[in-house]
Amino acid sequence: MIRVFGVLMKISIIGSGDVGSHAAHEIAGRQIADEIVLLDIVDGLPQGRALDIRNYCPTIESETMMIGTNSYSDTKNSDIVVIVAGNARKAGMGSRDELLETNKNIVRSVTESVVNYSPNALIMVVTNPVDVMTYVAYKVSGFEKNRVFGMAGVLDTARLKCFIADKADCSLRDIETIVMGSHGEGMVPVFSKTKIRHRSVSEFLTGKDMEEVTTKTRQAGKNIVELTGKSGLFAPGGAIAKMIEIIINDTREILPCSAYLEGEYGLTDICICVPVVLGRNGIENIVEFELDEKERAMFDKCAEGIKASIRKLTGPGEDRTENAVKMGDDIDIEDNGELEGSSSDDEAITKIRADIAKIEQDLIIKSKGDVGKQSQPPIEEGSSSPRNPKKLLS
Repeated sequence: MIRVFGVLMKISIIGSGDVGSHAAHEIAGRQIADEIVLLDIVDGLPQGRALDIRNYCPTIESETMMIGTNSYSDTKNSDIVVIVAGNARKAGMGSRDELLETNKNIVRSVTESVVNYSPNALIMVVTNPVDVMTYVAYKVSGFEKNRVFGMAGVLDTARLKCFIADKADCSLRDIETIVMGSHGEGMVPVFSKTKIRHRSVSEFLTGKDMEEVTTKTRQAGKNIVELTGKSGLFAPGGAIAKMIEIIINDTREILPCSAYLEGEYGLTDICICVPVVLGRNGIENIVEFELDEKERAMFDKCAEGIKASIRKLTGPGEDRTENAVKMGDDIDIEDNGELEGSSSDDEAITKIRADIAKIEQDLIIKSKGDVGKQSQPPIEEGSSSPRNPKKLLS
């Protein structure tokens, strides 16, 4: 059993689809937590996935306890909560930003319940578009900025390493590199800091090689969706587990996370992927790398794109202070000061099902060549019940 400072470690994963379930599988396999809770609104899904992973544990002599549930009460007092809930990227989508409005409502609702049941937890956001969803979770939670962060940079860096290793014909262990910016076409591979066997990457790759590697990294997720019809699951699940392992063991490694900036890199009021020191308190420190001129230009352009997406949710000129942010006219939350027990789980689940039904009804995907035909993709990962947080969307 794992102990950190004498405390039992409990991890809750909100959303029991492919990514959430594989993350739970990876965490159980690494034996880095005492208890993992899988939650989803789909009856039977989290229970079945949890049972399967629990049956896997004896094969690797893991003592990790698995719980599958549709009730947020089972997540109470979690140390780390991973938000994977939301619509996944589908084949034919131009970018992850197409998920913006739908997933904003889901992440908002999930975050409210996380704060309700686990007010001392760290929150890791995985739902896409991850930088904007991390911003939503941070603003809704009212947590300190070190306690809310997004996972994408670790995944993008892993993909970049693979393509560098293939092109340079070297071991993955020989490569030191990092990806900054957004999780998508705007991601910035930082080749000025990249080394192979402690030597500059330029000694192994030409400028054309680096462009090719960058393109492959940016399109890796899209290619997986086009090949399989679904988003990747193994690499994202492994990236989530790696970050949780670093937090639990408090190894304070430098790796890229979506973090809320307050002047770092000359940016404020934005979540964007930058190098951080990750440890037991979440983001222990933000590391400011000196980027070359081209990298800095790409990073700034990426930041502009994220801010534009945030403005789509908040509206131009709206107050986006730490205490309140307007995420859309469809939001209606009362604040009666209650943090727990404000409604039963059955009532909460019923409300969420109604919320998601409305979201699906409003989300229209036009079929190719048939403008009049509509189809609504199902929610693949879980959602959540609302609560009345101290700091609200208004």
